[in-house]
Order: sequence, then structure tokens, then C-alpha cells
Amino acid sequence: MEARLRVLHAGIGVTIQDGGRYGYLRYGITPAGPMDWAAFRTASLALGNDDHSAAIEVSTGGLQIVCEGNAVWVAFAGGEFVWHRAGELMPQAARLLLEPGVPLQARAGASGTFAYLAVEGGLDTPVVLGSRATHTRSGLGGIGGRSLRAGDILPVGLSRPERAQYFEASIGAPWFTREPLPIRVVLGPQDDHFAPGARKIFFSSEFTLTAAADRMAYRFEGPEIESVQGYDIISDGAVLGAIQITGSKRPFVLMADRQPTGGYPKLGAVARADIGRLAQMRPGEACRFKKISPQDAQQSLLRLEDEIAGAISHLHPLPKKLTTESLFAANLIGGVFDAPPKDRNDRVS
Repeated sequence: MEARLRVLHAGIGVTIQDGGRYGYLRYGITPAGPMDWAAFRTASLALGNDDHSAAIEVSTGGLQIVCEGNAVWVAFAGGEFVWHRAGELMPQAARLLLEPGVPLQARAGASGTFAYLAVEGGLDTPVVLGSRATHTRSGLGGIGGRSLRAGDILPVGLSRPERAQYFEASIGAPWFTREPLPIRVVLGPQDDHFAPGARKIFFSSEFTLTAAADRMAYRFEGPEIESVQGYDIISDGAVLGAIQITGSKRPFVLMADRQPTGGYPKLGAVARADIGRLAQMRPGEACRFKKISPQDAQQSLLRLEDEIAGAISHLHPLPKKLTTESLFAANLIGGVFDAPPKDRNDRVS
């Protein structure tokens, strides 16, 4: 019998995502994909999946699923979510064998906004325009183009519970550190709309994420950023992480479900290496921005991708019976978050 996951509970904003739907921006179709690509890829690589394999993006609303049919290998990673398997507390990032009838639950913890639950071989939901990623505003991908809800059945693309080389393990991922480092930004393409004084204010001030934050954009509150050429431009392409300064004189950072084009001047773009760290912010949390060169942005991305590619070497076998002491030892989160697409010749910095 094939493996499948039954959704018992899914909070608001829990969706199916893969690496994204690329090649259709000129037709007005947004890529979607994971908000925190680094966490998504970490969970995927722990199972040997690639970016084309679909996983569940878990929001702060939480998730509970149960395995049916065959047992299936799963992996999860992301924000500081609390995971339980059959009531037993699990590490924040781990690879597990989920047996039929056994529930797995995730709920929001002390920090972080998204976590990812991957299954070996990916979720076998319908492919729409080359991707399984859900974009709810256009109703594409996932299950009917919508968020998940209780009762949904998610078929698994591959189920090989007998995998000899697999063992249950925690995932040591130092790139998930919550150190309050500045969010790195590459200037352009309309940075000339802002006087040097305005740019200085932007890079020397603290900005707080407002409640107007979703998969499309994050709105920040802070000092006014004055444009010397107004706040309207001829619409041009909008990249992931673009920082639009609207007529409110406040920054909006465009995220995974961003619109394909935008008519506001863009002071810069968040370096892809830091997109995941920005995505994991919660309303009310504050950050600062730091200007870097395109070359530095590319190098930080390559370093992070190399770290994540070695995620399989950061697997630490779980004890047969988890205790508080063993969980402290298993949550090997530390170091510096550096933060990714797959082809190094096709980066957006």
C-alpha cells in the first residue's frame, strides 16, 4: 500500500510548496515557493530530495498529520517550532520514520514563522505549470490552489521505509541561529531616487515588522525614507527581497508571493542569503539593514549553499528514548546564519 499523509489540523497559511514556479513571470505568474528556502532545502536534503520535491510549509497556525498506508521517512526544519511524534517531544530539526497511524504535530514556539515538513520523494500533488507550489491568490498548485485543511489526503511520491542507510537523527543546522545580525541589502535599481541622507537613515535606523506581513510582502515601520523623485515609476520587474518605498515613505520587502512587477522605487534588495532570516521574523520584531556589494551578496549565498549541501553530515542519531537531556544535546543550533536557487549561474543577489 502506498504511503500518504492525512491532515488532522492545519492552521491559517499552511500550504504545499516546492522550490517555486519559474519561467512564467512574463505572463504575470508569481513563482511562489518557500518563504525560507534555506529551511526548506535543509529538510529536503536530509531525505535526498531536490528543490522540485514538494513539502508542507507550516505557519505559526501549526499542523497535525497522521501517516497512513506504508511508513514514510520525514524531515522537518525551520523556525523554533515544537514538534511531537505520538506525544513525544522531538528536536527542532530532525529526520524520522513515521509509522502508519502515528501522528506528528508542530506548533509555533518561541520564535520563527515558518517550518517545513518534507517526505522522502516529495508530496505527489498535481503539477501545475511545472511546479506543485501553492499560490493562493491565483489558485495555482497544492490542493486546489488553497491552504491545507483538516481532512486533506496528501499522497507521497516515494515510500521506502526499509532504507538501510537511513537512521533517525537530529539535524545540526548552525545557519538557523537567531543572532540579531543586520539584514544585508544590495542597492538598486532605483537607489538614485533617494538622497544620500535618506539612504543613511535607512541603513542606520531600526525598523519594526508590522502586522501587514504575509507571503506577498513584509511592511516595516520606522523613520520616513524620503524620495527626491517621487514615489511612482514606470512599472518594472520585482525580484524576491526587493525593498519598495511607497508613498507612506516606509519600506515594503517583497516576498515569495510578490507581484511580478511594481510601480514604486526600489532602494535595494535583500541578499538572498538573508531572505530566510527575514521571513522568520514575527510582527513586532525589529531589525537593521546593512549595505553590501553584489559580490559580497553572491559570496554569502555560495557559502550558505555549501553549508546546506553538507546537511547530511550534520545528522546526529537520536537516542532510542528521548529525554530532556538528550534533546538539549540534539538541538545543535549555533554559529552564524549566512542564507539560496540551485544553479549557481542563476542567482538573484
